[in-house]
Amino acid sequence: MSDPDIPQDLPPEEELPPEEEEAGSGALRSFLGLFVVPLLVVILCVAIFIGFGWIAYDRQSTRDYLNDLESGWKPRRVQAAYELSKILVSDPQALEKEAGAKAQVRRLFQEADDPEMKRYLALVLGRTGDREALPLLVEALDGEDDRTRIYALWALGILGDTRAKAPLTAALSDDDAGIRKTAAFALGELDDPSVVPNLRPLLEDAATDVRWNAALSVTRLGSAEGVPVLESMLDRRLLAQVPDITPEQQEEAMLGAIRALASLRDPRHRALFDRLAKDDPSLKVRQAAIEAGKVVSAR
Repeated sequence: MSDPDIPQDLPPEEELPPEEEEAGSGALRSFLGLFVVPLLVVILCVAIFIGFGWIAYDRQSTRDYLNDLESGWKPRRVQAAYELSKILVSDPQALEKEAGAKAQVRRLFQEADDPEMKRYLALVLGRTGDREALPLLVEALDGEDDRTRIYALWALGILGDTRAKAPLTAALSDDDAGIRKTAAFALGELDDPSVVPNLRPLLEDAATDVRWNAALSVTRLGSAEGVPVLESMLDRRLLAQVPDITPEQQEEAMLGAIRALASLRDPRHRALFDRLAKDDPSLKVRQAAIEAGKVVSAR
């Protein structure tokens, strides 16, 4: 006789009895409730906090950034200097609206012992067009940090004060190619054709970037002496031979050369522009060549 409390037909081994199924589901729910769900909630809260923090920071005013320059926390000071340098690209008069802002930036530039902050403040000084900042930027050219010197040269070019001619010219003979390149660019921004003879030797510089910037600058100043270098900048076979150059940098070099050649309005470049407009793989280069062709044709 069989025991009535024991079922005669047991379920297959792969099937769980209902009570075991419920136990497994309960354990899973407990695990999700105790660990996974709270973890997801924490991650979501952190993401929301960071997101709103960035939104709030992006909405800061010029005055807020000026206040942050005085912060005791280095990352906040550096970020504020960077943000101000960006604001001044689109609104060069932004600091004009804040009383004492230029004097504050000049003071902080002098006091800055952090190279990164000093670099961004150099750009702020240049983009404000603050002529009183010129001696400070020139003084920075004697510093030991080469990257800060490059930013100071860049700022002097943006400032566009012809009083910077002498220190910029002196930098053309520096051993550092980055210094020479930036000085060549900056001299082209002074709108002073008398600097062309100073730039002429750099058209044959050993460093590609230096030759390019010298050619762009002399052309900007109305001289055709840089044309051979500019034409080489439009030869993709030559560009491909430049060490470590990226496709984006190649494109940027070509766009700069096209605009520079177009400014000379020489009809002999029409064939070159037509070829680029038809055959170059870059849409931006083709479009720039089309516009350059129109400029030359309108001569």
